[in-house]
Amino acid sequence: MGKGACDMTKKWPAKEACRTRLLGNRPGRKSAGATGVRTMPCLLILLAGLLGACAVNPVTGERQLAFISESQEIALGQQGAAEVRQSMALVQDQALQDYVERLGLKLAAASERPDLPWSFAVVDDPVPNAFALPGGPVFVTRGLLTLMDSEAELVSVLGHEIGHITARHSVAQMSRAQLAQLGLGLGTIFVPEVRPYGELASSGLSLLLLKYGRDAERQADTLGFKYAQSQGYDTREMADVFAALQQSAELAGQSAIPNWMASHPAPQERIEAVQRRLAEQSGHGLDSTVGRADFLGQIDGLAYGENPRQGFFREGVFYHPELRFRFQLPEGWQRQNLAQAVVGLSPQQNAAFQFSLATAPSAEQAFRQFASQQGLQVGRPDATEVNGIPAMSAVFQAQTQQGITTGIATFYELEQRVYQLVTYARIDSFDSYRPTFEAIIESFAAVDDPDILEVQPATVEIVELPRAMSFNEFVRWSDSTINADQLALINQIQSRSDIIPAGTLLKQVKGGVGGGA
Repeated sequence: MGKGACDMTKKWPAKEACRTRLLGNRPGRKSAGATGVRTMPCLLILLAGLLGACAVNPVTGERQLAFISESQEIALGQQGAAEVRQSMALVQDQALQDYVERLGLKLAAASERPDLPWSFAVVDDPVPNAFALPGGPVFVTRGLLTLMDSEAELVSVLGHEIGHITARHSVAQMSRAQLAQLGLGLGTIFVPEVRPYGELASSGLSLLLLKYGRDAERQADTLGFKYAQSQGYDTREMADVFAALQQSAELAGQSAIPNWMASHPAPQERIEAVQRRLAEQSGHGLDSTVGRADFLGQIDGLAYGENPRQGFFREGVFYHPELRFRFQLPEGWQRQNLAQAVVGLSPQQNAAFQFSLATAPSAEQAFRQFASQQGLQVGRPDATEVNGIPAMSAVFQAQTQQGITTGIATFYELEQRVYQLVTYARIDSFDSYRPTFEAIIESFAAVDDPDILEVQPATVEIVELPRAMSFNEFVRWSDSTINADQLALINQIQSRSDIIPAGTLLKQVKGGVGGGA
């Protein structure tokens, strides 16, 4: 729980991104099939809309289906970027942010769409990932930075994401979704401007759920290669990114999925594509920029893995050092620390809890906001104290698609912040889970243990080898807090017995918190 797209490396959950209004048969209205008189005008309107929805693709110069103008594309992207920055904390390292921004802007200025409002930022997320939003915003995670080994690799990733934007891949995806809805029936109404994307516009993060086809990913790879090469970078480094991502997935226990089912081409296919492009340009890369020392200098001291300052689990308890609280977790429950909430799910998947910051200035006002939600029936609140902390709690019921849900909503006031804990279960299970819910509620407490309050994340440290040694010797010499496989991954070491020259810069990882953080 923190304080606070196109996707090169990570497959986002599939979700319909755009919807249109469908007019079904209503009282007093004839159905579309009731008469042939209405059919021809509808077809003409539909055809006219489709003919007017073509635009010239900035990259290919060919006509492209596009129901979204450039100004609408930019507006959607800016809203999505604002929500990303609000819900996903950025890395608090201005020098690193400026470095990535500078590289990205240089590439974008030489692209087919230099006048877009481009922006580049590093997200404080340990998962290796990069994504772009329509109209200019590009984000890369610190987890991907720790996986890379040079500026040329970073530039190839930024170039790939820029390619998604310049080729208007998100616009094409949303337009195809809109067209599919238009094809559902003649009763469909095409609404101009951004109105067909009302749900999308109301939640910019939904843009991250867009998945591109493999052809779009291949095109973005090609464009990233071209952009990096045009700025004098060694594009041989691009293949190393794909190899590192493949190895990272294997270490994470992700089984390989068939190529035809993946949203991205297989890493080996992408590596071979880079090699083919290089073969067509004999001699390229011999005098090109790699920028290894500059890149490693920028990520020296970057957090590695999960950041316990944003909360961590240990021995059945969730601790938050920054916000100075803790609460007990039910034994055997699945749990996850998200950017804006801590959530848990029972083993039987019929009960859950969600803990988050409330926006109200007091527990009483937070309760009123909660109780005012449509579809909720809330009982009389009980004002009390939990471990010396003012709190307010009430039982509620809600009608959901799965039936009636019953739960307890509790609000705490701690150090000028208000927290909301919602525990709930199906109505037929509530009584059996109530003791568990009450145990979670009563466990909320302030933290004053220095070992918790002062915990720090593991960090990447760049070291210079004092003498020639093999990687196996480096593992023993460095005394890193991660295992040899992970250390080989972040240093992109293939052979552990080869001798590494003295003076070589390598990454090691120091510090961090144990106990299941």
